[in-house]
Amino acid sequence: MTSANANGITIEYEVHGEADGLPLLLVMGLGGQLVGWPIDLIDLLTAQGFRVVRYDNRDSGLSTHIDTPPPSTRQIFAALASPRRAKPSYTLADMADDAVGLLDALGIQRAHVLGISMGGMIAQTITIRHPERVASLTSIMSNPGDRKHGRPSAGLLRKMPKLMRGQREDAVENGIEMFRLISGPAFDASAARDIVTAGLARSYDPDATARQVMAILASPDRTDDLGAVTVPTLVVHGLVDPLVKSSGGIATVRAIPGARLVMYPDMGHDLPRSRWPELVEEVVRNSRRATEPAPSVPASSLA
Repeated sequence: MTSANANGITIEYEVHGEADGLPLLLVMGLGGQLVGWPIDLIDLLTAQGFRVVRYDNRDSGLSTHIDTPPPSTRQIFAALASPRRAKPSYTLADMADDAVGLLDALGIQRAHVLGISMGGMIAQTITIRHPERVASLTSIMSNPGDRKHGRPSAGLLRKMPKLMRGQREDAVENGIEMFRLISGPAFDASAARDIVTAGLARSYDPDATARQVMAILASPDRTDDLGAVTVPTLVVHGLVDPLVKSSGGIATVRAIPGARLVMYPDMGHDLPRSRWPELVEEVVRNSRRATEPAPSVPASSLA
């Protein structure tokens, strides 16, 4: 692992695959770290010719943590009710610019961009703000930020604050319980423990996760801007996702012209191992659309 100066902060990252591979930027979700991307999944992607870049978002892992007071649970719920009441330390736009700053530092002019959950929101924002830097977009278990679609279940909202704000000694068990609550029927407690333990060994900062939540809530609806996206886009969602309900994926694909929607009945807010080969195949298929020539238009249709 190594770090780069990007957008005025330090971003921790790893690169996997051959130097001449197709650049694929993986954007992690809320509170997640680069170690949250399973190495077996990355191996599947590099085997398909991708040069995979995974990194810690700001306020995650070993990247810069922002030195501002975190929002309280009361402030977060107020912002959830009305974006005008959100007072963020930064927004998704700042996090998108961080990612582009990392691409600059790595000398990557154009990359395929894949994000999950909040990372999907960041990936969408990168594509909106820096369209020339994106070869294709994959948005997984995310939404377009319209506040009507992809909302979490009320029961989950009630449980999340306690699990997110617990003491360090409770972090592993709380993290596993969070994964259990948001995952589909293929939940793997052992795999969840590995991810949580690996993350805790690198960093523990629940205040940072709260700041990321506020960044999401303070960011504007992307629906209209997504209508101008022209890169090949893949949208993936689970039908039993309780954190970002499947309506979020449907709203995203409706917002982006020509986007493809793939939904898995056994997927919650997770990436079931059994679906990895299919997911990688879809990502490859979407990336190939970026190099395909535009279809010819019969002269008669131009009249």
